[in-house]
Amino acid sequence: MTDSPQARSVLLEAMVAAAVEAGRVAHEIYSAGFEVQRKADHSPVTQADHAAEAVILERLRQAAPEVPIVAEEEVAAGRQPEIGRQFFLVDPLDGTKEFIQRIGDFTVNIALIRDGIPVMGVVYAPVTSGLFIGNVTDSWAQRGHQPTDSKVSAARTPIRVRAAPARGLTVVVSRSHATPETETYLEQYAVAERVSRPIE
Repeated sequence: MTDSPQARSVLLEAMVAAAVEAGRVAHEIYSAGFEVQRKADHSPVTQADHAAEAVILERLRQAAPEVPIVAEEEVAAGRQPEIGRQFFLVDPLDGTKEFIQRIGDFTVNIALIRDGIPVMGVVYAPVTSGLFIGNVTDSWAQRGHQPTDSKVSAARTPIRVRAAPARGLTVVVSRSHATPETETYLEQYAVAERVSRPIE
């Protein structure tokens, strides 16, 4: 893969297209009904997880066949590729418990990892149509409103980081995955508020 701004832009757009298409598939299953199964570690999985991952794997292999893909359901099935200095990291349906409970707080996540650091990423929330894109190498991030039933790419606006408020940080936390490690990490900061809500 040629590492130029243009090549990075093309690859990132392929990641966006994969995430949106996977989100469309997951949302259709979410709306129609589904069965819940259990993986070897007893965590839940649905056909939406598998269908969304299949879309992403196909699209990423077309866009960058030389880049290995570490994908959640593939790894759960014992299929993990050899990785070098870069690979795609895929969670086709982050928030399976929320998906099952029909809360709507689930996302499709795709990142390109290079030398252990995420350098490009896409987060797509099908229920709220929230689309978030980041390119660390070129120092920009954008957001858009991309409905699952639209074939037209939505307009995007830049995202900028604000200064931390004097009263403390607002921390977005998972409804289902609070851990002691998270609490230990947050103890380093002044936290004014914790929220858990769909990405919009």
